[in-house]
Amino acid sequence: MSVVILVGRILFALIFVGSGSAGHLLQTEGTAGYAGSRGVPNSKFLTQLSGALIFVGGAGVILGIFADLAALGLVAYSLIAAFWVHHFWTDEDPMTQQLEMSMFMKNLSMAGGGLILFAFLAAVGDGVDFMITDPVFDLDF
Repeated sequence: MSVVILVGRILFALIFVGSGSAGHLLQTEGTAGYAGSRGVPNSKFLTQLSGALIFVGGAGVILGIFADLAALGLVAYSLIAAFWVHHFWTDEDPMTQQLEMSMFMKNLSMAGGGLILFAFLAAVGDGVDFMITDPVFDLDF
């Protein structure tokens, strides 16, 4: 079962590691341009900052370094991005609205997965294999 949990952590976090590195940090101008077009102020700085944060958060989940806290940070990012960037209800073009709604729902789904991962890691604690550090939180459910 430990290997399944590790694979799940990797699969969950890959989108954050990939998007943080490739999209936000290596292709900052394009991602910042998109964010700016969606109304994000200081889009270049916030693209770089969010890229670094989601890369570190994704790596933390994969490597098991404060993975519960990392998962919680990714939940926060996913919710902020959903409502601040992918606000499909403000779009008038049907194609743009459909694309942004898909991105919004993807971010909500990632937030849900991250909450489940956070709760699992915080509840199980140091009983999870393939972790470098113990979880930060100790929740009893």
